[in-house]
Amino acid sequence: MSAEPGDLGDLVLALTESYRSDPRGQFIGKRFIPSRDEIIAILELLFQLFYPGYFGRQDLTEENLPYHVGVLLSTLREKLETQVELCLCYGRESGAGARLPDLPQCKSRGRAVTAELLRRLPALRTQLLGDVQAAYDGDPAATNMDEIVLAYPGLRAVTVYRVAHALHELGVPLMPRIMTEWAHSQTGADIHPGAHIGDSFFLDHATGAVVGETTRIGARVKLYQGVTLGALSLPRDPSGRVARGTKRHPTVADDVTIYANATVLGGETTVGSSAVVGGSVFLTRSIPEGAL
Repeated sequence: MSAEPGDLGDLVLALTESYRSDPRGQFIGKRFIPSRDEIIAILELLFQLFYPGYFGRQDLTEENLPYHVGVLLSTLREKLETQVELCLCYGRESGAGARLPDLPQCKSRGRAVTAELLRRLPALRTQLLGDVQAAYDGDPAATNMDEIVLAYPGLRAVTVYRVAHALHELGVPLMPRIMTEWAHSQTGADIHPGAHIGDSFFLDHATGAVVGETTRIGARVKLYQGVTLGALSLPRDPSGRVARGTKRHPTVADDVTIYANATVLGGETTVGSSAVVGGSVFLTRSIPEGAL
């Protein structure tokens, strides 16, 4: 049964009044917000640059590779500068102590951040190849590294995380979370861009894994599906709101393995180097190196 025109008019009034009366869940009267679609397109360009021949163009040769990479980098730089600039202006317009953005400053800073991220791409790729090797070394079911790059959701999640973490370090608001939550929707793995993860990280199966914002993970760590590196009950500030900016999530030292569905909680909880945490273990205290 369709609504009568008068009914639609009443509905328009009710909805617009809802927008006016409650500022949550709407973005009206503001100018600056990044494009989620463009940010996903940026990630797709980065996958082509990190793993050439696997994603995007598949007829690459030594002769056409420099031109191909140049086109990708040019497109990436243009998209990144625009979206980083929007994120920086968004941060000024919508953050604490909101104020009118300084457009020239946002543009200048956007260019600088973009240039720095592009400068880091070779080092990020080297780190990601260590993650690919860790997945191959850690999974006897992997037939070759091609399978890992093309098929493993854990590598997809870690690739997006490493880019998002770099942007997080560079002070870009919103974009890192859009990136990692897109990866979350694609892979089932939820890695906060603020987490610190060392080299040769292997996230096996990926589904349901959660790595919180203040987690610190060392080198050569292996996590299985369903692992949660989370917070205990959250402290509140004097106004009753959740306190932010504190170490809420655990520290995992080098060479640790944490098996499926284990939960490790708390900012003061440390899993010592070379320790093994069994499946479905619930851990809220530190354990020494080599512990089982």
